[in-house]
Amino acid sequence: MENKLLDNLVKSFNVELPQAATMDAMLDKILPAIRPHGEDLREEKFYIGKHYLEVRDDEAFHDVVLHVFNAEGEYISSKNGEVNCGEWRLLGNKMNFGPSTCEGCLYDLAFLDDEFFILQRHGNARLFERKYMVFIIEKLAKKMEWNESMEYLFDKYRNSSAFYWLVAMIVFLLIAIMLLLR
Repeated sequence: MENKLLDNLVKSFNVELPQAATMDAMLDKILPAIRPHGEDLREEKFYIGKHYLEVRDDEAFHDVVLHVFNAEGEYISSKNGEVNCGEWRLLGNKMNFGPSTCEGCLYDLAFLDDEFFILQRHGNARLFERKYMVFIIEKLAKKMEWNESMEYLFDKYRNSSAFYWLVAMIVFLLIAIMLLLR
């Protein structure tokens, strides 16, 4: 009986992965849940000098696009080994990058942690082919398809607060039992 009660309690905290046909739609559902666990662009240690692969859900996209944001505004991209250099800079919690900071695109930070760097194109999303630029550290991105990477991202933060709620409930129940037994 106790195990069944505990299983039911744990299941109530288990949040299911939202389903969506595209990566943009999936991110629209996932980001509100995980955003509180993300970092800020001022936390440069989370993206400076890291090698990110660009991830897309486009079946026709077979390129390997590597992105590196180095210190002092240097931006390097490599598409199938062809290297291009550029610049990046921060504008509050927005990032501008491209061949130069006057020719690039402006992105809002959507999510950042030690493995994922997700940017949202600034402006009216309906006008863009892709709403999000998704970068995943190279060693992880090589192992996954886009849908697997979205599941991995969601799983990292799925039950992060559920454990603390469970502990709080157990403590509350123990205190209530102790008060009743007095």
